[in-house]
Amino acid sequence: MTETGTTGSPYAPHTAEETAAMLEAIGVDSVEELFEIPPAVRFDGEFGIDSRTERETRELVGSILDRNDELVELLGRGHYGYYVPSLVDHLADRSEFLTSYTQYQPEISQGFLQALFEYQSLLVELTGLEVANCSMYDAATALGEAATLAGRLRETTGNHVLVPDRLLAGRRGTLENYVAGTDLVVEEYPTDEGTADVDALAGRVDDDVVMVYAENPTTEGAIEPGLAAIGDLAADADALFVLGSDPVALSLLSRPADVGADVVVGDASVLGLPTSYGMGLGLFATRERYLRQVPGRLVGASEDAAGRRAYTLTLQTREQHIRRERATSNICTNQAWVALRTAMHAAYLGPSGLVDLAERDVVRAEDLAERIDALSGAVAPVHDRRHFREFVAHVDQPAPAIAADLEDEGYAVHVVGDHEIQLCVSGVTDAEVDGFVEVLPEVLR
Repeated sequence: MTETGTTGSPYAPHTAEETAAMLEAIGVDSVEELFEIPPAVRFDGEFGIDSRTERETRELVGSILDRNDELVELLGRGHYGYYVPSLVDHLADRSEFLTSYTQYQPEISQGFLQALFEYQSLLVELTGLEVANCSMYDAATALGEAATLAGRLRETTGNHVLVPDRLLAGRRGTLENYVAGTDLVVEEYPTDEGTADVDALAGRVDDDVVMVYAENPTTEGAIEPGLAAIGDLAADADALFVLGSDPVALSLLSRPADVGADVVVGDASVLGLPTSYGMGLGLFATRERYLRQVPGRLVGASEDAAGRRAYTLTLQTREQHIRRERATSNICTNQAWVALRTAMHAAYLGPSGLVDLAERDVVRAEDLAERIDALSGAVAPVHDRRHFREFVAHVDQPAPAIAADLEDEGYAVHVVGDHEIQLCVSGVTDAEVDGFVEVLPEVLR
């Protein structure tokens, strides 16, 4: 028994008498009876890990990493890699950024807070919406937060959330988890030529719909031509129009606010981070009238006592650390350091550099599609749309076999159908694209 009169773990501070009373109330003899842990996974006091010196550990880790295949990745579908200037690494790796948690103390976090303010400002300019937070886990959680926001706005009527039938499985799964504890129901609407089938969607949108979600570009890289029409359908049904995109695409495509979007979600880590296939940076921007419904945190600008411009966390609507019953979100932290890197990368590129990067994605994707289409045994792109960054190609031979042969040649592609592969040019050099085109004719035979 400790000095405070408790036994066992300090994180479960109950006296022996209290524990006995609770066990008796639920009809068991011990705490262990409350858990069913298979013997095979029970801790027996030994980890079974041999001790190693630092040098031996490095050699072991190196030998494991050496087993990875060195492939040129023409992969996309939600994960995009761009060259990240070394300036971003050097600045973001400063100790005052790396060791910072959350900027609760503005008097010692002005630099970090200003960077996050600029990140918010960047998203506001790109989306045309008035409010952007700083920031969220990834695109999937941002989509989930948008759905629960829509549910709160229409809590008395309607519970249907409409998403495209080609929504990435990971994002769909996260969305389903988000709405599992609510009355919201996720339903699909059909797509055609890689984009929304607006006529079919019109037949699905009624008073029971609280949110319509679309993406631009879509999962297949197609540029959505019907955004304004989708926005009108959502507005007529008094539903929230949520649009998925990213900062690079937004620098070139129509501003979401101009096509009626109420919320913009997506992954902002296309800037500032290399491809990570897991870790991301969720962006979330919305209209000012939904300010009090925004999950996460907002950085605001004000003045200190001396009249100097100062930054601080002005709004934290999550509140679960204070009043859980009033929380609008279960997001417990944010991706501040990643948002810092995104802001640095965007500032490095500047407006014209960001547009140049986006235009390059369009030109290179369409050029690669044209070169593939000229080969025997392939048609590209499959969809009759303009494309951004990636596209789907039809191959006469079974797609899994084509992908396997390409892997043997050192290239990784997505298989998205029995005879369809998807290719992405972001993060791939011109020389690597040329090499891919050179080996493709032999693979297609």
